[in-house]
Parts: sequence; structure tokens; C-alpha cells
Amino acid sequence: TWVPITLMTAGLLLKTGLFPLHIWLPPAQGNALSPVSAILSGLVEKAPFYLILRLWIDVFGTQVSPSARQLLGMLGAGAIIWGSLQAFRQKRLKLLVAYSTVAQLGYLFLLFPLTEAAAVAETAWNGGVYYALAHAFAKAAMFLAAGNVLLALGHDRISELDGIAQALPMSLLAFGLSGISLMGLPPSGGFVAKWLLLVAAWNGAFWWWTGLILGGGLLTAGYIFSVLKRAFGTPERPLTIHPVPYSLELTALTLAVFAVLLGLPATLPLTLLQAGHPFPQIILPPVIP
Repeated sequence: TWVPITLMTAGLLLKTGLFPLHIWLPPAQGNALSPVSAILSGLVEKAPFYLILRLWIDVFGTQVSPSARQLLGMLGAGAIIWGSLQAFRQKRLKLLVAYSTVAQLGYLFLLFPLTEAAAVAETAWNGGVYYALAHAFAKAAMFLAAGNVLLALGHDRISELDGIAQALPMSLLAFGLSGISLMGLPPSGGFVAKWLLLVAAWNGAFWWWTGLILGGGLLTAGYIFSVLKRAFGTPERPLTIHPVPYSLELTALTLAVFAVLLGLPATLPLTLLQAGHPFPQIILPPVIP
């Protein structure tokens, strides 16, 4: 049984772009047209993740060992740390966003080790799948915002973004709102998802994953604010701005607003996730006075 599990998982991990099989992802997303990058990050990478999720939990749930689930969690941890550190090093905005995708994908794979504890399996499931949804909106918006900056300036060099917020306020607002969700700040969808993962890690006594989730949020804040600080700075000389259609800015902002608003009506989506989770309900013993 381990032969098909290993082969299918390896192929799907490559398509997902999980560390260390992420080599193709930053060049592809960083150099593609911005709408293509948005679709790649928002939708295409989520499909193989969901297939892995169903294969490991539903189809091969009894054959997958706890150590194998921990291995996927460790790969996710490597993605969070490595992707975040590489995002700090990037000189181009779209490449920074692409390496951020590498990092954020790691959170999805923390679901696998957290589901080992039966008492928190459902909470981990809800957090992981909800983060896939929140990440799709946030990262699509972020790539579209970065594409608007590239269209306006003719380049996306971070060191030369001073003052771009005055020329593209809606795009930078979209970038900031997306960053709020990726950092896991309330009231965004990313906050709800990361909170559920934190609750699962804490209640399941997985202390190391708790620290990783919190630390990863701080790293995300670091490279997001480095861009915003530059964008809201004062340029040394007047910027030459090419006109950006209003519809392009509005599209990015709409997706970013959805990423934030996902945290407000979270009850309905989470109820739907509970109806589809593969874990048996835990029946507590009656209390005897």
C-alpha cells in the first residue's frame, strides 16, 4: 500500500509546491502575468492539497502512520520558515509574494499532524481547510495588487516603490488587507483559520506547532510591513506613473475585502465544514453525580 501512497503523495506535493519541492513555484508565479499568478496561487495549488488531504485521511487513513503525518507537518514547518526568510531577501515585489506563497502553504500541512489527536481532529480540519479558502482570496488579491504596481511603474523593484501608495491607493489598500489575513490578524479569515489551528495545537499538547504558527505570523508581518513602509515613503524624485484601469484596482481590492470579511460570518462556512469532515463524533461519557 505504501507504494501508491508514496508515489501519489510525491506527485501531488510537487504540484502543490510544498518545500522542498517548491523550486518551480517562485519563478512561475513571480514571472507569469499577474492574473495567471493569482489563479496559480489562489486555486491551482489548492486542488492537489485537497487530494492529499482526502487520500491521507479518508482513503488511506488506517495505513498512514503517525510518523508519516509528522513528516508532512515538518515539511510544512520548513516551508513556513524557508519561504518567509526568502521573502525577506527578494528585491522584486512579485517574487516576494511568490515566496510568501511557499511559506503560507506550510500552514495547510500542519493539519496532518494535528489530526492525530482525536479530541482536536475536527478543529484542525476546520482550521486547515478554512485557511486554504482565506489564503486563496488574500494571495490572489496580493498578486493582482503587485501586478498593478508593475503596470504603473514598469517594474516592481521594492527599493524603488517609494510613494507608490499615493498613485495606487486602492492597490496598496488591497495589499495591506491581504497581509492582514496572511498575518492572522482579526477580524480576517486568516485569523479564524490560524486561531483554530492554534486551539488544536494547544489542546492537543502539540506545543511546538503552537510556537511555529505564532512565529510564522510574525515573519509574515515583517516582510509585509517592509513593503508597506517603502510604499508609503516619500520618493526622492517624482514617479512616472502609467495609468492603471480602475477595474484592475477594484478587482484586487474586492478579493482582499473578501479575505478579511471571511472572519466575520465564519459560523456558516464552519458549519458546512463540520458536515463534511471525516472524523467520528466524540461522545463524552455521562457524568455520574
